Amino acid sequence: MTPPSVYEHFQVTDLDHPDGVYRVVGTDDGTVTLLRVADADGQRVNSGEIVTVRSDELAECPEAKNPDGNRPLGEKVTSNLMMTFWSLRAFAQQLVVHPIPSVLAVALVAIGVVGEEFVQLPSAAQSALILGGSLGLAYIGSGRL
Repeated sequence: MTPPSVYEHFQVTDLDHPDGVYRVVGTDDGTVTLLRVADADGQRVNSGEIVTVRSDELAECPEAKNPDGNRPLGEKVTSNLMMTFWSLRAFAQQLVVHPIPSVLAVALVAIGVVGEEFVQLPSAAQSALILGGSLGLAYIGSGRL
């Protein structure tokens, strides 16, 4: 029998480990390292549980589908909306934590956008101010400051 390939999935039920779907993450002489990626019902879990079993033990387990694609559409949409909300919240918090650089970056963008009404600037300078201010906001909001 050929050893399983990395990223193959198996439904484990009879071994001394929790039942569920396991992904092959490594193979060695006679052993296979597995990561549990779903519970016994096939629902995705992030357990971080890694086990090593003998290849002949795993040969008795049936192959399984990758559980990464079995989330309902509503759950995917909700997850993406929540991720967007928390990303924007973290970005805004970083701007609040660093008020002086944030105000300077916003001022650069504002001068680049509406500065031509108050001061004659070449269009290249306006573009540079908008770009510099935007990059500054991205840098500050990323939490790297």
